[in-house]
Amino acid sequence: MTMPVFEEYEPAADCGCPGCAQERRAAALGLSVAAGGHPAAHGARRALVLATAAGVVLGGGAAGAAGAAGPGHAPARTGADHDPDTPQGGPGPLHGGRPGQDGQTAHATPTAARPALRFITRAEIISRAKRWVDAKVPYSMEKYWSDGYRQDCSGYVSMAWNLDGNEWTGSLAQFGTQTPKDQLEPGDILLFHNPADPNKGSHVTIFGGWTDSARTHYIAYEQTRPHTRMQATPYAYWNNSSRYVGYRYNGIADGAAGGGSTTTAYPGAKYFGPGANNRYVTQLGKMLVARGGKRFYSVGPGPAWGEADRRATEAFQRAQGWRGAEADGLPGPHTWRLLVQNQGNDIPPADSGGSGSGTGATVGVTAFPGRQYFRPGQSNEYVEKLGRQLVKKGYGKHYVAGPGPRWTEADRRNVEAFQRAQGWRGAAADGYPGPQTWRRLFA
Repeated sequence: MTMPVFEEYEPAADCGCPGCAQERRAAALGLSVAAGGHPAAHGARRALVLATAAGVVLGGGAAGAAGAAGPGHAPARTGADHDPDTPQGGPGPLHGGRPGQDGQTAHATPTAARPALRFITRAEIISRAKRWVDAKVPYSMEKYWSDGYRQDCSGYVSMAWNLDGNEWTGSLAQFGTQTPKDQLEPGDILLFHNPADPNKGSHVTIFGGWTDSARTHYIAYEQTRPHTRMQATPYAYWNNSSRYVGYRYNGIADGAAGGGSTTTAYPGAKYFGPGANNRYVTQLGKMLVARGGKRFYSVGPGPAWGEADRRATEAFQRAQGWRGAEADGLPGPHTWRLLVQNQGNDIPPADSGGSGSGTGATVGVTAFPGRQYFRPGQSNEYVEKLGRQLVKKGYGKHYVAGPGPRWTEADRRNVEAFQRAQGWRGAAADGYPGPQTWRRLFA
């Protein structure tokens, strides 16, 4: 019998485990590395190679050993099987932080219930997506590419959208606005999140444009095994097609004529008001729509200032508790900052009478009072109002008595249950209500 050749597993050159890091440091210093430098994870992979070889000797073949591969290292699938298994990691900061302009590392903050917007054009999204396609970045739910993003499907979208951290299919939707099929444009995403079992079927692709006039296929940029790919794909995907939902990133910048793109700095009062016609009016309108102001626009938003822009701006200002001259419907630096940084209160839904009053100030629910009312030791009417709404929505199982005006652990656990039901995880589901939690509870 011919004995098989046993080969030691060679980890990736950029592997970040402590053993590999030690080996690279030693190599740079011209030192030798003691045996056993790699941790158990690599040892397990070596064992897999040995098990494969042993299977050949015993007549079992390689199939059985291949089936023993862990979920993060399953063999690549080929042929007609276009719907790969895509397990994913959870939300978290960038691996190593985000490089600052001075070359230093600025560590990202954990995912919050209200993500900050980082504006980007559609062309930039597609360009970033192509980087991984060109680099053939290997699929992994455990490893991170050199840019700090996790090498799975949701990490890929986080990278393309230039988010501040690594998201997952259960949190990406909070960065975008739901978009129907006939309005999809390059840079939008098609997202399927399976809340019952997130690692079974959940997947996300980047929409790159239609390939046919009938809109039956589109160019999909996606991170899947064995590596990032770009190919024509049936709408919305090979499997679970009916469960995919389109989303448009809330920080999309037009990159319109004249090379202008969305800005974070307040451009000045002269760009807003009767007679104004410029890209900043469009940007303002899109930000207001993302914050609950869509009902004010029958068309648009567009570059020409209109009554819809004034009413939506006023509604946003009044949602912050402002009145009088502070809520005149014309954006100032403070209004602009809250919109750009995605902070403050959303525009509440209209009352049952329709789109609200002529001023856009009529709303159906109380605006979010502020996070300070929902903390240990607090006792106020908002805690009781929150608790009663949780019970009404079916999230009151942790109450033994009440709810009442004093904040308790039962309140926190019920809020957490509601947040997790929205698909949020980590810091976005900490049990303390923010503006987004409040809006969804009272919508």
